[in-house]
Amino acid sequence: MASDVDTAPLVGRAELVQTVRSALLGDVAQGQTAAVFLTGESGVGKTRLLGEIGARLRDQGALVLTGSCLDIGDASPLHPLLQALRRFDGDLSAAQARTSSAVRGLLQMFADETGGPDGAGALLERVSRGLHLIAEGRPLVLILDDLQWVDRSTRQLLLYLLAGLGDLQLSVLAAVRAESLQGAHPLRRVLTELRRLRTVRVLDLSPLDRAGTEQLAAAVVGRALPPDAAEQVWQRSGGNPFVIEELARDLRDGRDGLSETLREIFLDRVDALPQHAHAVVHAVAAGVEPVQHWLLAEVLRLPEDELIDAARAAVAHRLLVGADDGYRLRHRLVAEVLAHELLPAERSGLHRRYAEALTAAPGELHQARLAHHWRLAGEPARALPAAVAAAQEAERLHGYAEAHRHWTAALHLAGDSGSLEVDRIELLGNAAEAAHHCGEHARALALLEELAALRGGGPSCALHIRRARYLAAAGRSALAEEEYERALEAADCSPRDRAAAAARLAELLLHLGRYADAGERAREALALAENAEGSATEVVLASSALGFSDAFLEDPDAGLAVMRDALDTAERAGQPEDVACAYLHLAELLTGPLNILEEGVVVARRGAERVAELGLGRTWGTRLLAIAINGLFRVGQWAEAEKVVAVALRHRPSGADAVELLLARCRLSVGYGDIEAAGRDLDAVATLLAGGGARHVIPLLTLRSGLAMWEGRHDVARLAVQRGLTESRSDDVMILSALVWHGLRAEAEAHSSRTVDVDPTAVRRLRDVADRMARKSAGAARPVRSVVEGFLALCAAEVSRLNGSDPELWATSVAEWDRRNHPYPAAYSRLRQAEALLARRSRVATAGKLLREAYGVAQGLGAVPLTSEIRELAGRARVSLQERDADGARAAASAEPVGDELAALTAREREVLALVAEGLTNKEIGQRLFISERTIGVHVSHIFDKLQVRTRVQASAIMLRNSRG
Repeated sequence: MASDVDTAPLVGRAELVQTVRSALLGDVAQGQTAAVFLTGESGVGKTRLLGEIGARLRDQGALVLTGSCLDIGDASPLHPLLQALRRFDGDLSAAQARTSSAVRGLLQMFADETGGPDGAGALLERVSRGLHLIAEGRPLVLILDDLQWVDRSTRQLLLYLLAGLGDLQLSVLAAVRAESLQGAHPLRRVLTELRRLRTVRVLDLSPLDRAGTEQLAAAVVGRALPPDAAEQVWQRSGGNPFVIEELARDLRDGRDGLSETLREIFLDRVDALPQHAHAVVHAVAAGVEPVQHWLLAEVLRLPEDELIDAARAAVAHRLLVGADDGYRLRHRLVAEVLAHELLPAERSGLHRRYAEALTAAPGELHQARLAHHWRLAGEPARALPAAVAAAQEAERLHGYAEAHRHWTAALHLAGDSGSLEVDRIELLGNAAEAAHHCGEHARALALLEELAALRGGGPSCALHIRRARYLAAAGRSALAEEEYERALEAADCSPRDRAAAAARLAELLLHLGRYADAGERAREALALAENAEGSATEVVLASSALGFSDAFLEDPDAGLAVMRDALDTAERAGQPEDVACAYLHLAELLTGPLNILEEGVVVARRGAERVAELGLGRTWGTRLLAIAINGLFRVGQWAEAEKVVAVALRHRPSGADAVELLLARCRLSVGYGDIEAAGRDLDAVATLLAGGGARHVIPLLTLRSGLAMWEGRHDVARLAVQRGLTESRSDDVMILSALVWHGLRAEAEAHSSRTVDVDPTAVRRLRDVADRMARKSAGAARPVRSVVEGFLALCAAEVSRLNGSDPELWATSVAEWDRRNHPYPAAYSRLRQAEALLARRSRVATAGKLLREAYGVAQGLGAVPLTSEIRELAGRARVSLQERDADGARAAASAEPVGDELAALTAREREVLALVAEGLTNKEIGQRLFISERTIGVHVSHIFDKLQVRTRVQASAIMLRNSRG
């Protein structure tokens, strides 16, 4: 079954194509025969593969004849061969008169055949001789499509030729529709006979996997699909390429519903089933997969033998898949098609029988299924308790996304049941909390407002606390802080509620970078918790905030010990949010103020795994992964950081969780020079940050400034920094000092490029802020002072660029960042030190060494803008960026083993090169690795530079040479 548009790429079949080519030509000795039979369901891509493989075999010098069988039985003997010969003759040019004569002679032989006494054996021998003349010594490949309809004469010819009875080097490639080979189909016997031959292979063509499905759909639509759309295509298509293409075209063209083409195809396949198999498919389509055999028996009430025969027929027709746990539809589209084929009474009757069977089953009730079937049976009053039980069970197992879905269903059922006994306020509260835990922050707030409206003038303290939690998670920090203050002032606030409000406010202030305020609130919360029973959560939150505050402002060792104790307490108490919060603050402290980056990354990744087990992967897990990404960025493991980004994106976070991840990804994009991707992420963060605090706003503006400088828009960079300086409430001198450095760098770049005038007022203000940072950090803990000193060294060196850059100041900055194991700012400082030395025409050899060191780091990171600037300076100064001269380099290269050719590539660059060698485009590689097309272009550029090649073919040759080695 071919698509009506054959422009979609062939996806996920590269290995199979190579296997078939080798089986038909590469592994076949002279004078031998070989065959490959491809089996698979309709639409799986058999016809497309035949065409692709046929074209490649022609390129290898084989003579390829292509024909198709007809669904008319034995009425047209040898039809596929005759069709193939006529097509081949029509394609021959005038210069191929000899071959054309042989083809026409064989066709005439068929026309003159009278069915004489020498019988079929003589005919087959004459056909073999005729094909031998046509081949003229070349390998001959006969490609046959729709072999399930093959006529008797062609079957005999295949057996004759493949048994080696003809004097001919022949290969056969044929496609067979698997669902047609039922019962006593004659081709089944032929394939059984042929399987005995060593050179015959029967390969089942499986549907595409999830990645292949997304890649094909994206190619048809012209862009990567949103996660929801990709999930829908995967679920509905079951990986069938034809169905994927049809669904993708509907998405691309904005069509709703199911196309008539697909509807008719699946209806025809269902209608071809025996009566009981038809009923089995209808029942499974109405069930919740997998449908166990015992449950199907209860619903259909068929005798066991008849049920097994019916299920076997449905599986054989490729409509069902049978496994140990039950039956599934091969394509979920079948359920959509069949939903419109039953009368409403038939549908509700099926669901009622399911519900009754599940209720009567011994052992544990299947509450989620029960709620589903009672609802569709038209019994909301019986579905409601099952939905509530399913939600509670999901929460017990930390499945908050599932719990949210069940609580939402319960709310709808409560409205439909007309029951007066339902506590809608309780349902709303449970649904809101589940929505909050699974990252649906806007939904959580909406449900909370509905709950507040129903309660009227009831108790307000708990409501304020809950609203503040949801607002903070949604990234609306200013409003959240106001709500916590209202809770603390509320007259109905109990001691435990007051402790909770203070502890959560401390946590919020910590996120805003207001560490002194956070410490105060944390102490207040701990004091309140002493007089409140059951306040383990409040103790964990307050201890984490206090430990971080103390570690940042006073005593790192004591603060770190408090935070480790808080994590132990949280694990013992077992509350998922407490565990997540403790991991988060510990990882933040290690990767931030304390600069213990490697341990911090390990804690962040371990924490992400732990909270995912607790059902909080989309929210807290995303934040922990963002911390790991930032830590990996700082230590120069950018390729590993990209992999973590891809893992985090699968959570599809929202609110403040998405902000953390987007900012982390943007740091990588700015470093790589992927301007478009970085700009997109910054715009998304700005949209999400409604009421966000300095913790997010200052990094956002710092990144915007850095991006603008790489674009040469130094006035835009200046404005971004000036906006950031208005965020004065943060105690986080580290993020403020990074912002000040960007501001002074922007002025230095403006001076150097002469694109805009230097703003003396801005410079004066930035220097004042830098002095204030120095004074403020003097009272901070030693690790914090150390990081700030690194940025202040950069600031002092940038100021010197305004009046003749001072190489000694840049040497100080190099030493500061080398000591902290931050390769990127160290490489940048080496560039500037070399620039200052060259400007003074002193120590040229030292400048060359600095440039080479910076170049090696920038190349290894993949920092394109920094690499380009180093190259530009080296070119102007006529400094070689290679350690040895060209002759020495060539001599060393010739002496080195081939395997070292890829040694300079990062792990991510090797991944990209491997896919380049497969022939994938940048867009296709990006879809495979979950990276933007522009970022792939950056990687390819680095690969070309490091391998010293100019084309993808040259790079691929090096990859393949090393792979063989």
